[in-house]
Amino acid sequence: MNTKEQYCKYSLIAIILVLGVILFTKFTPFFTGILGALTIYLLVRKQMIYLIEKKHFKQGLAAALMIGEAILCFLVPISLVVWLLINKLQNLNLDTHAYITSIKHIADLIQEKTGYNVLNSDNLSTITSSLPALGRFLAGNITNFSINIFTMLFVLFFMLIDRKKMETYLYELLPFTQKNKKSVIAEINMIVKSNAIGIPLLAVVQGVVSMIGYFIFGVPNPFLFGFLSCFATIIPIIGVALMWFPLVIYLLLVGHWGFAIGLFAYSIIITSHVDNLGRFILQKKLANTHPLITIFGVFIGLSLFGFMGIIFGPLILSIFLLCVNIFKLEYLEGKK
Repeated sequence: MNTKEQYCKYSLIAIILVLGVILFTKFTPFFTGILGALTIYLLVRKQMIYLIEKKHFKQGLAAALMIGEAILCFLVPISLVVWLLINKLQNLNLDTHAYITSIKHIADLIQEKTGYNVLNSDNLSTITSSLPALGRFLAGNITNFSINIFTMLFVLFFMLIDRKKMETYLYELLPFTQKNKKSVIAEINMIVKSNAIGIPLLAVVQGVVSMIGYFIFGVPNPFLFGFLSCFATIIPIIGVALMWFPLVIYLLLVGHWGFAIGLFAYSIIITSHVDNLGRFILQKKLANTHPLITIFGVFIGLSLFGFMGIIFGPLILSIFLLCVNIFKLEYLEGKK
C-alpha cells in the first residue's frame, strides 16, 4: 500500500470515527426506541419470513401485520397497566388529615426506636425542594417515552421492509470468520429473546406472588404494591425485597407483629424461591447465561440505555466475553 492509499484509508477511518461519535451523541435520546425496535425485530423475524416465503405476503403488508402485533403485544398491555395504576391511584382515599396523622405516628415510632427525627426541618426542606425536580423528571420521562415509542415503530417498520439488505450488510461488516459470525449472531438472538421474554414473565409472576402475600398479611393497597413489585424485579440481587422489606418494617412500626413476621417469612420462603426457580427454568429453556453476566449486565445496561438496558446490558457483556474467547482461540492458541 503506497502513501496515497494509506492517506485515503486512514483519512476515511478518521472521518467515520468523528462522524460516528457526533451521530452517537445526537442519537442518544432515541436509543431506547432503536433498541426496542431491534428487540421486537428479533422476536418477529421468523414470523416475517414465514408470511413472505410461505404465505407469499407482500413486504409492506407483512411488515404492517408485525407492527400491529407489536402494538397489541407491547403497547396495549403497557397502556392497560398504566391505566389500571392511574385508576387505582385516583380511587385511593385521599384523606389528607388521616395520612398526615399516620406519617406523624410512623415518624414518632422511628424516633422512639432509633432516636432519629424523620420530620425535622432539614429533612422537610430537602423533600420540599426535591418535589419540583421530581415533577420535571416524570414529565420528561413521559415525553421521552412517547418519542421513543414512535421511534421504535418507525425504525421497526423499515427494518422489516429492508430485512434482507440490512442483514446482509451487517453480516458482511462483522470482523469475524464465517464460523465466528454465526456464533456471535446466535449469541445475540439467544440473549435478546431470553431477556425480552423471560424478564417480563418473571416480573409478572413475582409481582402476582408478592401481591398474594400482601393480601394475606394485611398490607394496605396490595394491588399497588404488587404492581410496583413487578418493576422491582428488574433490579439485580435486591429485586422485590425493595418492596416487601419496607412493608415488613411498616407493619412492625404500626404494631402488627404477626403480619410482619408472616410477610417476612412468606417473602423469604416463597417469593424469593419463585424468583430463583423461575430464573433457573428460563435459563435452561431460553439461554444458559451465567447469573453474574445477568447481574452485572443489568447494572451496566440500566446506566447506559435506561429501561432497555435490562436486555442489552447482559448482551453487551456476553458479546464482550465471546469476542475475548474468539481472540484467545484464534490468535493466542492458533485455533481457526
